Amino acid sequence: MANPLRFTPLPIDPRLELKKRLDEAPAKHAEALLVAYDLLQTAHEKGILDLLDGAISGKDAIAGKLAYYAKQPGGINAIRNLLEGAKILMALDPETLEQLSSAVTIAADQHKAEKTPPSLWQIAKRATSEDSRRGLSFMTLVLSSVGKALK
Repeated sequence: MANPLRFTPLPIDPRLELKKRLDEAPAKHAEALLVAYDLLQTAHEKGILDLLDGAISGKDAIAGKLAYYAKQPGGINAIRNLLEGAKILMALDPETLEQLSSAVTIAADQHKAEKTPPSLWQIAKRATSEDSRRGLSFMTLVLSSVGKALK
């Protein structure tokens, strides 16, 4: 008859395994650790760590104030307006918004360059150009949509 083999596994200390992994980490992740140290130093120099510390320390007061103002009628309206504004921004094409931004910058520069206000005739000539009519068409469409929404 066969005799059973005795097997007793060696005791495993999870702390020793973690210590081993921690000792190997600097060599294995040296570049990532250096980047993390640089990021931490920059956050310290710019005061971001102090800001985070203050936010964490005052979390109860901050959360209480946010909750207080969020349940006010004005707070509810502000949150709803913020969500609707985000919906409008999501509907805009980024390229169109970029073109609009550069167009406004160009128009502002042209306006600054004007020494005297243009005459009504000059404004009328400007308004009859193809580009002006395109812009006026868009603005009147927006204006009529706003009027329709206000019914």
